Amino acid sequence: MSADHSDTFRHQESTHGSSEARDLVWLPIPPEEIDGLPDSLEYAHWDGGEDFPTDPARCAFYCVPYMKPAQVCTRPLPVMTNLRVVQTLTAGIDHIKPALADLAPGVRLCNARGVHDASTAELALTLILASLRGVPDFVRGQDAEEWRSGFRPALADKSVLIVGYGAIGSAIEDRLVPFECERVARVARSPRTTERGPVHPIDALPRLLPEADVVVLVTPLTEATRGLVGTEFLSRMKDGALLVNVSRGGVVDTKALLTELESGRLRAALDVTDPEPLPAGHPLWHAPGVLISPHVGGPTSAFLPRAKRLLRDQLHRYARGESLAHLAVTTG
Repeated sequence: MSADHSDTFRHQESTHGSSEARDLVWLPIPPEEIDGLPDSLEYAHWDGGEDFPTDPARCAFYCVPYMKPAQVCTRPLPVMTNLRVVQTLTAGIDHIKPALADLAPGVRLCNARGVHDASTAELALTLILASLRGVPDFVRGQDAEEWRSGFRPALADKSVLIVGYGAIGSAIEDRLVPFECERVARVARSPRTTERGPVHPIDALPRLLPEADVVVLVTPLTEATRGLVGTEFLSRMKDGALLVNVSRGGVVDTKALLTELESGRLRAALDVTDPEPLPAGHPLWHAPGVLISPHVGGPTSAFLPRAKRLLRDQLHRYARGESLAHLAVTTG
C-alpha cells in the first residue's frame, strides 16, 4: 500500500469518527443494493479494483469478489490485520484456501453453500441431455443447413452416478427424478443414508463405476480429490459412458481423459477444465465426443438474489455474535 493511499485512508476515517466503533465489512456488491443489512456495521464496496475503498487493516469481514482471479481476491489479505471472517460467494474455496496460511489464527472462512445449487444442477442436466441427445451436432447441422436425423441415447432408463453428494449433488438428483432414470447412485467422502437411499463412501467407486451410464462430478477440489478421475477411474467406466464435470477442472486428469475421448470409448461434458480457461489450440477443444461450457454453472440470474440473502443472513449472525453458516475452515 502506498503512502498516498495511507494518507487518503486516514483522511477518510478522520471524517467518520463514529466508524471507529463499528466493524468494517468489505462487500463486492454495493451495500445500498442489499436490503436489511445490520446498522451496527460499517460497509465499503470493493469488487477487485486496483484501489482499495478503505484501509484494509480495518476490515473485519471480507466478502471475496465473485468471478475474479485468485490473485485479485487474495491481494488484500496480507494487510487485513484485523480480519475475522472471509466469506466467498462460491461453493468452492480452493482459490482462497492457500492464502489462509498468512492470516492470524481464528479467522473463519465460510463458503456460499446453497447459492449455486439450482443453477449448477440446471447446467448439469443441460450438459447431460445435450450430450446424450446430440444437441451440439444439431447446432453444427443447422449452421451447415444439414438435416442430421437419427437415433440418440435417452436419459430415461440410464444409470447415473453422482460423485460428491452434497447440496449440489442432491439438487442434481432432484432434477433427475422426472427423467425416469433406472438408478441414481451417490458417492461422498463419508457414507450416510438419505431419504432417497444410501450415499456410498469414495472407496466404493471401483464397484459403482462399471454400472453407470452417466458419471457426474460435483466433488470439491481438495488434495484428496485432485486428479481423482485419472487412468484407473476412467478405465472402470463402461464403454460409451458419459463423464460430466461441474466441479473443478483439477479433479480430472486431462491427459487421461483425452486418451479415452480420442479412442472414442468415452464421452464428456465439461463446464470446468484443467487448464482453465482452456487455451486456444488445446486438444480438448476438438476431442471427439466432448461438449465444453466455459465454467458457467453459477453465474445466472439466480445468483444475485441468493448471494444477497446469504450476505444479509451472515452479517446479521456476525453482528449478533452468533455462529456463522457454512463454516469451512478456521485458521490456526
